[in-house]
Amino acid sequence: MSSAGGDPAPVLAGDEVTVLEGSSFCRSGRAGDIAAHRAQGVFVKDTRIISTWELLVDDQPLVPLGVVGGEAFSVTFVCRAAPRSPGADPSVVIQRRRLIDRGMREDISVHNFGTEPLGVTVSLVIDGDFADLFAVKDGRPRRRGVVHRQVSEQQLELSMSLAGRHRGVRIHTGDEAAVTRGAISWRLVVPAHGTWRTTVHALPVEDGAAPAPSFPTDRPVAATAPSRRLRDWDAAVPTVRCENPVLQRAIQRSLADLGSLRIADPDRPGLSMVAAGAPWFMTLFGRDSILTSLMSLPFDLGLARGTLHALARRQGQKIDPFSEEEPGKILHEMRMGLDESIALGGSATYYGSVDATPLFVILLDQAARWGLPEDELAELLPAADRAISWIEDYGDRDGDGFVEYQRKTDRGLLNQGWKDSHDAISRRDGALAHGPIALAEVQGYVYAAYQARAHLATINGDLPKAQRYQSKAQHLQQRFEDAFWLPAHGYYALALDGDKHPADALASNQGHCLWTGIAAAEHATLAADHLLSPAMFTGWGVRTLAAGMGAFNPISYHNGSVWPHDNALIIAGLARYGHTTAATTIAAALIDASAPFAGRLPELFCGFDRADLPAPIGYPTACSPQAWAAAAPLAMLAALLDLHPDAEHGTIQATNALPEHWGRVRLAGLNIGQHRIDIDSSTLPVAT
Repeated sequence: MSSAGGDPAPVLAGDEVTVLEGSSFCRSGRAGDIAAHRAQGVFVKDTRIISTWELLVDDQPLVPLGVVGGEAFSVTFVCRAAPRSPGADPSVVIQRRRLIDRGMREDISVHNFGTEPLGVTVSLVIDGDFADLFAVKDGRPRRRGVVHRQVSEQQLELSMSLAGRHRGVRIHTGDEAAVTRGAISWRLVVPAHGTWRTTVHALPVEDGAAPAPSFPTDRPVAATAPSRRLRDWDAAVPTVRCENPVLQRAIQRSLADLGSLRIADPDRPGLSMVAAGAPWFMTLFGRDSILTSLMSLPFDLGLARGTLHALARRQGQKIDPFSEEEPGKILHEMRMGLDESIALGGSATYYGSVDATPLFVILLDQAARWGLPEDELAELLPAADRAISWIEDYGDRDGDGFVEYQRKTDRGLLNQGWKDSHDAISRRDGALAHGPIALAEVQGYVYAAYQARAHLATINGDLPKAQRYQSKAQHLQQRFEDAFWLPAHGYYALALDGDKHPADALASNQGHCLWTGIAAAEHATLAADHLLSPAMFTGWGVRTLAAGMGAFNPISYHNGSVWPHDNALIIAGLARYGHTTAATTIAAALIDASAPFAGRLPELFCGFDRADLPAPIGYPTACSPQAWAAAAPLAMLAALLDLHPDAEHGTIQATNALPEHWGRVRLAGLNIGQHRIDIDSSTLPVAT
């Protein structure tokens, strides 16, 4: 059975239903309707091109019966119409199959299970407000211009212009229908036990041009480009077979979700980047895309290749306080909406991330270890050097050897590490740290970036450069120990504030310091004990902030919740220092947590104790699927198998530290350059 497919189509739960392909997606209610006042719509290039899409039967809304998922880009809504007379059984069933790519196709079928011909009017109410994606997400959509409506034969076109940019949507059907400025209607007679069908296409229009339908009606869906892309992904990624069915489902779901979160790079055909997550972050992010690529490297080198090239082309070149761009800096996020003024920093590309830049260097080195072609490494190496220059020239704001952040204007993010909510960096008493802030894990990323650059220099035979960067790493490690270790508490500070005082809250960030190797061995042991303490380990995973801290809240975004990607890096860090029992304990818990989510780990879930609640509690607005959460099971598997690639010789060293109850795990076709390696956990030496 293939690792990325093979499951029957899941029945989707929840009030909102999302389907996606590339950076386009649709979010609707369970009947398939889209309401303008809700966080719903068809979104293309961060713009809501359809804000209302409501199917009515005799002017009455549909009653949802069920939602059945297919591939990531498709879904089927099963609904019924109101009974023809009070007390009668309903006899009219409507199915809506929705397909998303560059726009939307919807197949509508009306099934009459009655004994008489059905005379009925079916109407599709349509509107578009071209609101920015984040304005919709935040519940404040507003029209920034006039929506123009043009009706022609079997077609309705909506459009808007703003600041010289033009967006629109063209809705058409091949059947005889009445088209008005706000609806398409059909008057039907459906025979007893008969069915009527139609198809509606909604295609985005940019500067007057619309793409050809991705799902033409004269071809099977399986023959279309979105289907082929998923099949190609499925064929390319390794096959994973696990004796433990919960682990098997989580791995299959992870690989399938990563395949669905790929977005095409328009500048380099054939390369794919990874989007941060659905529904609101279907775009390139620095930190998220890099970490996802890192965690999934043994399973797919392509995400890393595409992400590295895309970020290198958009690397900072100038100083701009609004967008926080600086020479050599790696972007935080990209946006493509019609109105750039409401994006972070008022710019389509925002650079307010303190960690994406060192992480870029780490990813390049790891990609080289897993077989990045030599010509691509040579092409990307100057970008790594510019990133190192940013660390030293701009990242270290005060020359103390640590990389800090403080937003340049009030339009940027207050906190610019992975915990970027406004209240994420605090002391034990809950008081917030003030900037400039030097995060513990960021110093670890810089340490690892120096080591990565040293290894890349070794590959190129430049031993003096390798020694120079190795020396920088060692110097930073000593300074880190002196400044961040808290002897009175036995763990690393979350951060240093603007006065170089430690933000002494007990947090999960120190697990990242184990992942990068900056922690001293004796301190790593004490940190591991804290990570597995009842204050931090819930039984489902490690909390972002320990219970007992002043800011702790198990239902907060960053102050007590559990993040799968955070835990995956903690597991890798614990394994790195030989704490395999602790690593397997967390890994087993997190895979257990995936089961109530149908194998799909969400972006985060609430930090309640497993002893108090028999299942993990979801966080209401968590992205799902989300990229680094999808990569987390893969990263845990790689860490517990202790995979060490040798791209030059096409080999991988491995040991087995998997939880005993996971049983046998077999990986077929692990990617290392042009080589494919099979690994069977039952034949590996057991880690001690």
